[in-house]
Amino acid sequence: MPLPSHLLPALVLLLGPLAVTLPAARSPGWAWVPSHCRSPGQAACNFVCDCRDCSDEAQCGYRGASPALGTPFACDFEQDSCGWRDISTSGYSWLRDRAGAALEGPGPHSDHTLGTDLGWYMAVGTHRGKEASTAALRSPTLREAAPSCKLRLWYHAASGDVAELRLEVTHGSETLILWQSTGPWDPGWQELAVTTGRIRGDFRVTFSATRNATHRGAVALDDLAFWDCGLPTPQASCPLGHHHCQNKVCVEPQQLCDGEDNCGDLSDEDPLTCGRHTATDFETGLGPWNRSEGWSRNHSAGGPERPSWPRRDHSRNSAQGSFLVSVAEPGTPAILSSPEFQASGASNCSVRWVGLTGPPCWLPRCRAPSQLLVPQLIFYHYLHGSEAGCLQLFLQTLGSSAPQAPVLLRRRRGELGTAWVRDRVDIQSAHPFQILLAGQTGPGGVVGLDDLILSDHCRPVPEVSTLQPLPPGPWAPVPQPLPPSSRLQDSCKQGHFACGDLCVPPEQLCDFEEQCAGGEDEQACGTTDFESLEAGGWEDASVGRLQWRRLSAQESQGSSAAAAGHFLSLQRAWGQLSTEARVLTPLLGPSGPSCELHLAYYLQSQPRGFLALVVVDNGSRELAWQALSSSAGGWKVDKVLLGARRRPFQLEFVGLVDLDGPDQQGAGVDNVTLRDCSPTVTTKRDREVSCNFERDTCSWYPGHLSDTHWRWVESRGPDHDHTTGQGHFVLLDPTDPLAWGHSAHLLSRPQVPAAPTECLSFWYYLHGPQIGTLRLAMRREGEETHLWSRSGTQGNRWHEAWATLSHQPGSRAQYQLLFEGLRDGYHGTMALDDVAVRPGPCWAPHHCSFEDSDCGFSSGGRGLWRRQANASGHTAWGPPTDHTTETAQGMGAWQGQGLGGWPGAGRLMLAPPGHYMVVDTSPDALPRGQTASLTSKEYRPPAQPACLTFWYHGSLHNPGTLRVHLEKGRKHQVLSLSAHGGLAWRLGSVDVQAEQAWRVSARWGAPPPPRELPGPTAAALPCTHQVVFEAVAAGVAHSYVALDDLLLQDGPCPRPGSCDFESGLCGWSHLAWPSLGGYSWDWGGGATPSRYPQPPVDHTLGTKAGTCPLEPGGEATQRPHTATWLPAAHRVHAPSRGGPAHPASARALRAGSAHQPGINLLLFPGHFAFFETGVLGPGGRAAWLRSEPLPATPASCLRFWYHMGFPEHFYKGELRVLLRSTQGQLAVWGTGGHRRHQWLEAQVEVASTKEFQVVFEATLGGQPALGPIALDDVEYLAGQRCQQPAPSPGDTAAPVSVPTAVGSALLLLMLLVLLGLGGRRWLQKRGSCPFQSNTEATAPGFDNILFNADGVTLPASVTSDP
Repeated sequence: MPLPSHLLPALVLLLGPLAVTLPAARSPGWAWVPSHCRSPGQAACNFVCDCRDCSDEAQCGYRGASPALGTPFACDFEQDSCGWRDISTSGYSWLRDRAGAALEGPGPHSDHTLGTDLGWYMAVGTHRGKEASTAALRSPTLREAAPSCKLRLWYHAASGDVAELRLEVTHGSETLILWQSTGPWDPGWQELAVTTGRIRGDFRVTFSATRNATHRGAVALDDLAFWDCGLPTPQASCPLGHHHCQNKVCVEPQQLCDGEDNCGDLSDEDPLTCGRHTATDFETGLGPWNRSEGWSRNHSAGGPERPSWPRRDHSRNSAQGSFLVSVAEPGTPAILSSPEFQASGASNCSVRWVGLTGPPCWLPRCRAPSQLLVPQLIFYHYLHGSEAGCLQLFLQTLGSSAPQAPVLLRRRRGELGTAWVRDRVDIQSAHPFQILLAGQTGPGGVVGLDDLILSDHCRPVPEVSTLQPLPPGPWAPVPQPLPPSSRLQDSCKQGHFACGDLCVPPEQLCDFEEQCAGGEDEQACGTTDFESLEAGGWEDASVGRLQWRRLSAQESQGSSAAAAGHFLSLQRAWGQLSTEARVLTPLLGPSGPSCELHLAYYLQSQPRGFLALVVVDNGSRELAWQALSSSAGGWKVDKVLLGARRRPFQLEFVGLVDLDGPDQQGAGVDNVTLRDCSPTVTTKRDREVSCNFERDTCSWYPGHLSDTHWRWVESRGPDHDHTTGQGHFVLLDPTDPLAWGHSAHLLSRPQVPAAPTECLSFWYYLHGPQIGTLRLAMRREGEETHLWSRSGTQGNRWHEAWATLSHQPGSRAQYQLLFEGLRDGYHGTMALDDVAVRPGPCWAPHHCSFEDSDCGFSSGGRGLWRRQANASGHTAWGPPTDHTTETAQGMGAWQGQGLGGWPGAGRLMLAPPGHYMVVDTSPDALPRGQTASLTSKEYRPPAQPACLTFWYHGSLHNPGTLRVHLEKGRKHQVLSLSAHGGLAWRLGSVDVQAEQAWRVSARWGAPPPPRELPGPTAAALPCTHQVVFEAVAAGVAHSYVALDDLLLQDGPCPRPGSCDFESGLCGWSHLAWPSLGGYSWDWGGGATPSRYPQPPVDHTLGTKAGTCPLEPGGEATQRPHTATWLPAAHRVHAPSRGGPAHPASARALRAGSAHQPGINLLLFPGHFAFFETGVLGPGGRAAWLRSEPLPATPASCLRFWYHMGFPEHFYKGELRVLLRSTQGQLAVWGTGGHRRHQWLEAQVEVASTKEFQVVFEATLGGQPALGPIALDDVEYLAGQRCQQPAPSPGDTAAPVSVPTAVGSALLLLMLLVLLGLGGRRWLQKRGSCPFQSNTEATAPGFDNILFNADGVTLPASVTSDP
């Protein structure tokens, strides 16, 4: 299929140089043979779709049909291996794999194509043998690669995993190494791009990985693509000016006699056509280029073992072919001189070519180019391995009365890759002349030359005259006296910049800090209006048919003509490789957080084309800005936030337009300015940590250590902010745009503490079946302290969280805050909004998992309670895993253990160790009769009844008793739990009805009280007390008690195993199990928009939201905690249309035309648990929703309502009920369904002789499809047998005629309207609302924000200031 135009900039970013080909109208490739295919032997696997359905390429990896011009032949391994096969001779071998299916190993955790764990790639796993082994992956047999053919692929091989990687091509009897590396390799997916050159006949490509006894050998390969590899197809006629080859192929005139087989039959290089050209391929010597200083003739075979050394020559595309390389010392040019040539034109003619930089070379031509026989030089050059490498071409005029300085015609500098790049120079001179080629290498780099072709119009001087000596270096176009400020140049070291009395070292050049008094060291550093020849240091690095040139407004046409002076313009070039043009700055930075680039630009290109800004950082490429194809033209201005970057980087403009397209197409850049880029620059907004993101991002900025970024976005589509529901926020979508970095950072600028303790509050959103982790950390003096984290989906709503920032009293040491989004999940959305900081400590958090801190808990003077992971504990006691993550060892932890710790299907994952609080209750640590307490900070007073839940764990032998107290002046016991031993975490809960501040503490102490409750039990607390945990040790050796996952949420505590999901998931766990694919059940409501399909209504309330009208000015004496309402005078925004949804999705609306004036409408949200099965596939089989551990029972009843929304008779979801215990797993109920918009009731009688868990399993019975499976109103009736339920409306169905159905529906609608009117009048008379469900309170949009101008302050209710 054609390449979408909006993906072109991304491809340039991801693929780097030589990436994209934009079709030109004249391009002859990809034409179709109108009548029939060529014979199979000629047509198969030749990168050309000779058949209309492209069946001749089906065995070579191409799966498309009717490809557009420029479409690569690519394989992403999503369907199959595309004909690539393993040819290894040992157990170390390649196979098609995916991260979601891998059971263990250090390989990638996502593929490159999709960026998720569902995508496929080729991989070679770890090899446990000690012998050296090589795994080889070979392509199918391919045919006839064009001279421009490029192979691109992505590989994953972290350092230490493999000893060597190699890419080879075999054609005929020769195997040619295209690339070879022994590392080191960066983590994550890395790109490899190589050119194959012209290959005649059949060939095969092999990618191999070698391991030895010290390397594990884990390697992966993905997204192989052959670009521009097909030869042009025969044409009946050619466009005007093109050459018709003997095989009926059309080639452009500049491709004649250029040293490459563009026709495919060598007829464009026929001696009859090109016999008068002087071609030097260096196979037998230097030819007429007989004066050489510092150049050496060499070849690849037997050459130096250097990564940058050419693997083949250009003439023969062989390791046996010869070429020239510079062997001069770094900093010293190698000079190659041509013979003396006769004058090429009239005295008023000069050089036709002009470059981006250098002296003014363009002078008026005496005649039009078509009237002149212009001498030409075509040459191929190689610059690789160093950014300091440089090749310059000079014109030295001879025979005049006064010696002339050489004139610079062409300069190429920097890294051009491993390809031989074509260039061409047209020359006119009124005097005899020589051509001089000067090559200067950088550290570790290579500068090479091959195939110098002089046209037949270059006529040597008949009699060899006495040549003038080569001009001395340095190679300046016009020697001028050095100004006083630069006379230190000779005394400064090489690479240093001289100004005044200073020698500025290279690392201080272009670092946004002026070292010279006049700022000379920062003048050629990107900022420019292109009026000077220096052009701000921008250097063209194009290798294709477009280049960037400094152009004047008088020379331009079309939209660019409106610009005065000079600017940077896209123009034609002579390169033979990819079409896009690139221009780069020197190394810049490091930069500060406020660094911005301002520019003026124009772009006119239809139907495709783009202009982009890329940041090149240590080999990685980041797309920072782009303008897509446009027909409008005209100059525009824009700015780009570059932000803080720790190491030097380069900026690169990449442009692609079709200069042969309709209208006057083109692109240009002008007035480039870098502002506030010094790391020491500070602005007013640097102090704005508090931010609602409505105006901008305040002091927050995205990190740039990976290609995954937080984005400042506006509410649109499925994404809405928290502040107003229609404003701005910061968003991290793991797959949009496509990225492969492991994490994304959002950082604040360095801050000075305003008080010894500060409270940071924020609203976050984590939603999706596999969303990953959000973390908050504080950096100070090189150390990083984790403050807070959440993993996995938290439901379809915004949540408030806060963390206390602790500083040394009186310290002025700056700190930095960091939000980190980890891509350990790939399906969902992560967002932040309404960040605020104020002096003073925060209240105790509503949710504490102990993963990042102790949440402010204190354990008294003796410090008997400890926060630990099992792997980090100092003694061999404590639960084997925590409850939050069910992990123990962290990296490499085996995940997937079931209830009680028995082995379950799992896999080795990169998981952080889980933490909990634990106390040693052995007699040596805590004698019987003594206490160990754990006391929380004060909690914010709840506005309504709430439930405090916690998970506790006891040792196998009698660990004692855990008691829960209120603490406010005196202790008041409300709950006592027998912490009986076992391998499972158990749930405890306490009802809280506090109107004042309260705290929680846990203690081990005196003998247990008379009343002891054996299991998870709830008890009501008076609203005038605080809460305390207290525990009693039994005096048994090797005993302990642990706590984890404290949660305070609105609503009364449910019975064990029961939940109406109005306040959350209750005691049901949706922790993703990697053995099943790592997906989670989610929580949401019909009134809360979501990007995932879900039931339109819940079952508890039966509608999206229940309603209750209130009298004007009336105020409820006891506000229902299930509802959210606003006074009638408040402005109300329309409900959101997606997630993250506006928190006031259930709200009070002032009566309008449909309601009586002055009446407030109270809306109740309904919620349920659901799972979107569309994410399931071979790598993700199911998702589990697990109950808390339930006591053994001879017979109990489980009742629930379920909803399945799948298309009729095509896709089929499955819902099963499992019982899991130490005895194993048993399926007790299951159904497959595709009914839509209907809640169905089910009940299951369960029995178990052991403690057990109920598991709801959502899976598929057919192909993956978008469709939700939902649960609501789960009720576990312990000790009660199920009763036969009354028939529900959805249980039976009978055929009904259409007229009857329509009449019944109309009658039912009329009855509902009458009942609704009567019910409203009755409610108005009563002044009360019948809905009193236990649902979660959702706050209105302004519930945590006090607006002052555009700033944000935190209400006192968030902190616990004294």
